[in-house]
Amino acid sequence: MLGAIITGDVTYTLLDNNNSFQQPYFPPSTTVSTILGQSHLKSNTLTVGSTVSNISSSSSVWIRFVSSDENFTLSHGEYDIMSENFLNFTKNPPIHLQYILNGIFMPFLLLMTSIANGLVVIVLSQREMQTPTNIVLLAMSISDLLTLMCPAPWYFYLYTLEHYTELLYPSLLCYIHLCLVDILPTIFHTASIWLTLILAGQRYIYVCHPTVAPKWCTIPIVNRAIVLVSVGSIATHLTRFVDQSYSSIESHLPDGTIVYACLQNHTQWVSNNSDLYFMIYYLVRIIFINTLPCAILVILNVLLFRALKQAQSTRAKLFNENRHKSECKRTICDTNCTTLMLIVVVSVFLATEIPNAIIGTLHVIQNSINYSFVNYYLLTSAIVITNFLISASYPLNFAIYCGMSRQFRETFKGLFMSTSVATMASSTHREGSTRYSLANGPRTSTHETVL
Repeated sequence: MLGAIITGDVTYTLLDNNNSFQQPYFPPSTTVSTILGQSHLKSNTLTVGSTVSNISSSSSVWIRFVSSDENFTLSHGEYDIMSENFLNFTKNPPIHLQYILNGIFMPFLLLMTSIANGLVVIVLSQREMQTPTNIVLLAMSISDLLTLMCPAPWYFYLYTLEHYTELLYPSLLCYIHLCLVDILPTIFHTASIWLTLILAGQRYIYVCHPTVAPKWCTIPIVNRAIVLVSVGSIATHLTRFVDQSYSSIESHLPDGTIVYACLQNHTQWVSNNSDLYFMIYYLVRIIFINTLPCAILVILNVLLFRALKQAQSTRAKLFNENRHKSECKRTICDTNCTTLMLIVVVSVFLATEIPNAIIGTLHVIQNSINYSFVNYYLLTSAIVITNFLISASYPLNFAIYCGMSRQFRETFKGLFMSTSVATMASSTHREGSTRYSLANGPRTSTHETVL
């Protein structure tokens, strides 16, 4: 909710419900000579030089507006700015933390992620890298990259260029902001979460149930799963595209200043059942996008780690007995390295997603029961930080692949290194391909190869 606006020969200032100072709501140079309206003030009068403590968060300030939206029913009249939701970025704390993370660090993070994930996409798109596991990793890299790229232009404009104190206008621009900063990143991140679940489940089948892997872990099945994940992610958040409406507003102040803004409201079908709608939407998000996938991934990671320890014991016995071919020993080693790499990938994912799920759950519970367990400012600050950490984890996958996957390194060298190095890498890769085929059966579309 918007707080009171100080009027008089002072700067227009926005207060939150705790009467704490925020950024200027109108341009700092805007002043008026009379009080437009006041009620429920802590003191009888509002004079020049009044401090923010003299203004109640329930104070009512009226402004006159002219709507430029032909669909808006009122063309001229008085509006209570307290009861309406103007799209103003400074009303959502913590604005200074968002400026630091999204304005200063985010451009560098975007550059790193674009390069790292771009290289991952190029390498995993190569024909010799087309395996069920690699296809999932490729889809994850694309989803992560899009999650960060969608809001990047707005972060740069609002926070890097410091336009966050300005009201956004007109209504079309406000709707585009909603889509690029809120809805589309959420869709892509949802897809990334479910793809990570597919990746862990697929590896579990390979390691713990290898006899059914040729039937269930195939490229056609993986492609269909990716399509279902994409459709499901869009369907889950589809209503978000039509639950908000924006109107372009021109606010005329007594000194002749005109302030342009977007008036944000719920659409009619949401307004009639807003509590029920948001309860269902966020309940689905918390259960099926945050909590349940994280719980399943923790279980699968534990099972994979146990299987990895057993495989290492088997490998140690082969070395001690010294009666198996070295090719067989290498096969087990390759398989173990792939499993360990995917365990690391999932662990990095869980390290950022579990805190995000806990904080998101607390936030939804507080809003649902209208009771505060945690200070609102601290909770929103934690959300901003965890979202940034999730974005910061995206470039790490490239380092994990390079450090733990021989085939990824060889393909990368063949694509980007000098001709002599590429020739050597290609030769090594052809030898390695035989090993990978022996490890997992013939190199066909229905058999996994080690990444």
